Amino acid sequence: MDETKYWLWLNMVFGTGNHRIWEIMSFFRNAEKAYYALTSDNSVVSLNENENKNVFGVPLHNAETFLENCKKRGIGVICYSSQEYPAQLRHIYNPPSVIYYRGNISCLQTDITVTAVGTRKADSYSLKAAKEICSELSARGAVIISGFAVGIDLACSMAAAEIGRPTACVMGCGVDVDYPKQNFAYRDTILAAGGVFISEFPPGTQPYAPNFPKRNRILAALGMAVVVFQAGAKSGSVITANLAAGQGREVLCLPPADIFSGGYAGNIKLLRDGALPMYDASDVMDCITGRKEQLPPQYMARTAASADMAEDISAVSDMMYEQDNIPVRQERTVREQRYTELPDDLSAQQKRIAEALENGALHADELAQSLELDPSELMTELTELEIFGVVRSLPGKMFELIR
Repeated sequence: MDETKYWLWLNMVFGTGNHRIWEIMSFFRNAEKAYYALTSDNSVVSLNENENKNVFGVPLHNAETFLENCKKRGIGVICYSSQEYPAQLRHIYNPPSVIYYRGNISCLQTDITVTAVGTRKADSYSLKAAKEICSELSARGAVIISGFAVGIDLACSMAAAEIGRPTACVMGCGVDVDYPKQNFAYRDTILAAGGVFISEFPPGTQPYAPNFPKRNRILAALGMAVVVFQAGAKSGSVITANLAAGQGREVLCLPPADIFSGGYAGNIKLLRDGALPMYDASDVMDCITGRKEQLPPQYMARTAASADMAEDISAVSDMMYEQDNIPVRQERTVREQRYTELPDDLSAQQKRIAEALENGALHADELAQSLELDPSELMTELTELEIFGVVRSLPGKMFELIR
């Protein structure tokens, strides 16, 4: 049964990327049952005022019409219960419940995927390494995953496309939005090579800053290994690498061209934390195919760190789909990264929330009241802060700052 319209309806009601969807799904076997239960007069789920208003204010017909419009525009839509849904995403924290795409989504149905990340302001050394290593990885059967930003991202994806190999680009906006403008001319080449552009954000969504931390969890999870070519100390590339490590992925770094350059401070930090040095494509392939003897002990300890927040959704997804012969991973980890200071790219609202937690854990309702925030808006911000590794969720809707 195709449940896409029901999953899409849930997104319309609760918001794209809102982990509240998974709290709701913990009560139901599938999205269709969730829809009929929520729209009945005796729903077992407790909804706040805004959620209740949305449930009865968004007809299912809206989702059906939206799907039809996507089809007319050549935009594919898959949901969590679709067979085409990438297996790598099934057991991460807050997996995307709906994915929009243009191109060949089946290129992600492989065990050899590599997420390539790096700065937009790359130097000639890291760009050359990115092109040569990603070209060889692609020739050896790997699918390169990137965020399609200027600089390293584009170099890695085009290294694959230029030899006729597929690459997947994970967007922080709608797949129909021409962003970044400089890269628009390369889209047709990527699609012609069997690649795909994917996003959890609906068509037409503009590239707002808060979208990118959400996007990074998908970027990190899709690759069986993450390779960092050039990154500053607090760059998004380091955050993506840490997310990947927390999900049990391999992390490899290009050795710096200049150990005194701030442009490679992220590489140095990751290497000190136990990421593996990358000298050529063989280093990456060996990690993916398991031919490395053992990762450094400190790296294993870091990637083994886990938090309870991933277990609930993993248990729900296992219950929902293990009877449908969809493989279930038995070991799941999420990142727990401690900050001595807040990341630079937090929004003003996120910094307010983090500062409110400095004196100890607080209940979500208490946070919402003290900060005068709508509860649903607060939960969205807390989700992003969890992705950043700034806060940790505790039982009973309590949240604390990770120090």
